[in-house]
Amino acid sequence: MSKIGKQPIAIPNGIDVKIDGSLVVIKGPKGELKRELVREIKAEVEVKDKQIEVTIARTSKRSAALWGLMRTLLANMMEGVKNGFEKKLEIEGIGYKAVMRGKDLTLSLGFSHPVEFKAPPGIDLKVEKNVITVSGIDKELVGQAAANIRKLKKPEPYKGKGIRYQGEVVKRKAGKKAVKGGF
Repeated sequence: MSKIGKQPIAIPNGIDVKIDGSLVVIKGPKGELKRELVREIKAEVEVKDKQIEVTIARTSKRSAALWGLMRTLLANMMEGVKNGFEKKLEIEGIGYKAVMRGKDLTLSLGFSHPVEFKAPPGIDLKVEKNVITVSGIDKELVGQAAANIRKLKKPEPYKGKGIRYQGEVVKRKAGKKAVKGGF
């Protein structure tokens, strides 16, 4: 039994949930998200309690493994259409900067050329000083976009230059030490 899978998902006011077979559509003030459930899992809307129950349709090892996952994905969809998600990235380093060009991001990261990052559909990017804010209603897409931006120039361990998540701690290494007295 999955401890997470058993928990019902409360449907807040202003959010519309439709389940058609294995397709779940959730509409809210921020937008609409769709997800196809795996065939071993089914979801049902309880109108009187205003909640979604996620259950196992066919008992198998795979269904036990995916039950909690599907419930969490639906709960994230519910949170996304209501409030949205955001991740913040910090740029550290002399001469490193980010500039918005329309909806796309242009980064100067110490390379011989500026790096262009095109925002995927459904993702909003903002730049304030040295902080890039990635926001949207799909948690998976927000996390992937933030990871793709970070991958352009990961923080290096000697000086800490690069792009990191806000609050991320980069373990620093000691550099070379000068030796006294010659060669």
